[in-house]
Amino acid sequence: MDKKQVLVITYYWPPAGGPGVQRWLKFVKYLPEFNIDPVVYCPSNPSYPLIDESLVEETSKFSVKIIKQPIAEPYKIAKLFSKQTKAISKGVISENKKQGIIERIMLFVRGNFFIPDARKNWIKPSVSYLVKYITEENIKTIITTGPPHSMHLIGMKLQKELNVKWIADFRDPWTSIGYHKKLKLTKRAKKKHKILEKQVLKNANQIIVTSWKTKKEFQGITKQPIEVITNGYDNYINHKVNLDEMFSISHIGSLLFDRNPKVLWKVLADLIKENVMFAKKLQLNFVGFINNNVLDSIKKEGLINYVNNHGYLEHNQAVVFQKKSQILLLIEIDSKDTEAIIPGKLFEYMVANRPIIAIGPKEADVIRILRETNTGHYFNYEDYTLLKEQILNHFNSYLDNHLITESRGLEKYHRRSLSKSLAAVINEL
Repeated sequence: MDKKQVLVITYYWPPAGGPGVQRWLKFVKYLPEFNIDPVVYCPSNPSYPLIDESLVEETSKFSVKIIKQPIAEPYKIAKLFSKQTKAISKGVISENKKQGIIERIMLFVRGNFFIPDARKNWIKPSVSYLVKYITEENIKTIITTGPPHSMHLIGMKLQKELNVKWIADFRDPWTSIGYHKKLKLTKRAKKKHKILEKQVLKNANQIIVTSWKTKKEFQGITKQPIEVITNGYDNYINHKVNLDEMFSISHIGSLLFDRNPKVLWKVLADLIKENVMFAKKLQLNFVGFINNNVLDSIKKEGLINYVNNHGYLEHNQAVVFQKKSQILLLIEIDSKDTEAIIPGKLFEYMVANRPIIAIGPKEADVIRILRETNTGHYFNYEDYTLLKEQILNHFNSYLDNHLITESRGLEKYHRRSLSKSLAAVINEL
């Protein structure tokens, strides 16, 4: 049987680093096993905030056709304000009272003049190029993945012009995500985003989301079919990694100013005061960007001497950190808007086979997965007593050389299993 060819339209592709690239890199890797032949369309000259050459090496291990076209990036034009530009392109936004005039202006321009996002100028040339390509190659199915949500507008225009089947994959929500609300949007801009979001959701033949709460949100907007296909894990490191000798608590990824669990810093500070051995053994590892506001909170509790700040590491190096840490820390902003966010790193944490301590909003979708897989414990920002008890329990298990997890049902979150689910969705169109 001939494989079904699909066109995947994405902004993020290696050498892009960070979580945005992982999802479709893995789908493209495994889809051919399920009789789907993906072709990737991406920019030839993107302005990626993070670069990870190890992911380029990974793409060399499987065969995929990649077509590229140039993109006009406003972030490149704004190099005069390189510090603010780079931060905003990463989604790193200062809290309101600490924003300077340049950052305020750039956020206003980004939010109100680049709708839905800073890649909007790629829509028209992409459609012009892809109409010809899709017709010549006789492609019947296209997939767009966002953010940036301008990718979905490319898909919508192609669907209208060519009558192809179109799947819209939302790695994050659109207008309900916290980042969106920080862009200093005018009423007109807010309305335009809502209109575009509704058009995409009502026109796509199939919608894919990464969380159950996002599915529920979108069901209030559209009657089109919506499938939850979460992110997942892959097999990266098969050789044994020795655990840290110290009682290491590690966070992989960005800690923005409002991703700051002061309750955790308070718990750790109190345990240091109360437990001499804990004070000798504690080690805090941060891999990725950490906001000064978070560091200030850590300093305030007298923890700064326990911190190892490693900055951004290539993905394969970050995976080693996950496997050798005694405890893995998952932090989300304490907001209703983040209940639908299931970070991609959660699944890599799970397969690292180390206990997870997760802190976030009270009714997050993350709770469901942690309980289902028995891979960790979840706390909200007010759970001082429960959090303290759990960390102390973990510490005592660590002293007894018995700090382990007894996970279950992880296979359903392997990238191959998730790709099989995606292939089924594609074939049903």
